[in-house]
Amino acid sequence: MSVKVWVAVATALLAVLLVPPLLTPGADSGETNQVRALRVLVPNAPGGGYDITARTAAKAMEDADLLRNAEVFNLPGAGGTVGLGRTVGERGNGKLIMSMGLGVVGAVYTNKSPNSLLDTTPIAKLIEEPDIVVVAKDSPYTSMQQLVDAWKANPGTVTVGGGSAPGGPDHLAPMLIAKAVGLEPKTVNYIPFDGGGELLASVLGGKVAFGVSGVGEYRDQIQAGTLRVLAVTSKDRIEGVDAPTLQQSGVDVEFTNWRGIVAPPGISPTDRAKLVEVFQNLQKTPQWEEALQRNGWTDAFAPGDEFGTFLENENKRVATVLKDLGLA
Repeated sequence: MSVKVWVAVATALLAVLLVPPLLTPGADSGETNQVRALRVLVPNAPGGGYDITARTAAKAMEDADLLRNAEVFNLPGAGGTVGLGRTVGERGNGKLIMSMGLGVVGAVYTNKSPNSLLDTTPIAKLIEEPDIVVVAKDSPYTSMQQLVDAWKANPGTVTVGGGSAPGGPDHLAPMLIAKAVGLEPKTVNYIPFDGGGELLASVLGGKVAFGVSGVGEYRDQIQAGTLRVLAVTSKDRIEGVDAPTLQQSGVDVEFTNWRGIVAPPGISPTDRAKLVEVFQNLQKTPQWEEALQRNGWTDAFAPGDEFGTFLENENKRVATVLKDLGLA
């Protein structure tokens, strides 16, 4: 063999040894169940319930080494249906998830969205959370009974703000309260905000008579004394919140919000299994346990198909409630 041939063979062997393979077991090639990076779409403004849930879960997963990098971004609009449309449009993208909840279910009906949550891939139901009825610290209302009396006397001028679009939890809760105290829901002057963060300024500034939102969104303001809680919508009182339940206040309503995670349609079975598994593992971490306690959330974990069945039932339930209230 000539010297030139030997040189060529040696060069080829050296190239094979020095150039790394295109796929390694550490890459997201299906050979590992670890989720390395995710984009998390939040379909409302910063400071809202979906936003807090998404950022809390992402940080807990990173701190527990379940996820290397999570990019949380906001795409608000139309009660969450703008973000829903984006998620459905990302068919097959196993690296995108959306934080969502009861509010998006209702917004699909009230905004006549062409997309439904049934078009997405259900990953996990995460938490349940009661709503709270809040006023600013200098509000004339110091009890739920005072608020109800004023509301019934002149429903049009006693405005209520909520951190969700019509059909969402912060809208359904005051409508159910109105019906329970003998008010026609259609007479309620409800002002929607894109998340609890936007609502907060209007409550503090007295631009609405009272607000309805999730307890986790306002825990800091409650503890600081800038907000007064008149009632909680749950069956039982909330630890750390000095306020009665609606039923203890003479209003026969019990209401709980929930939040979860969906992915685009058409993702691979492998990607779906990885996403479900990372949220299953999240439930076992001390970081998530601390987050549940800090935010006043109730663990309501339901993975994959179980969450899918829940979504189907919620779609039917919300449609019925909206029709019963004359709002759909």
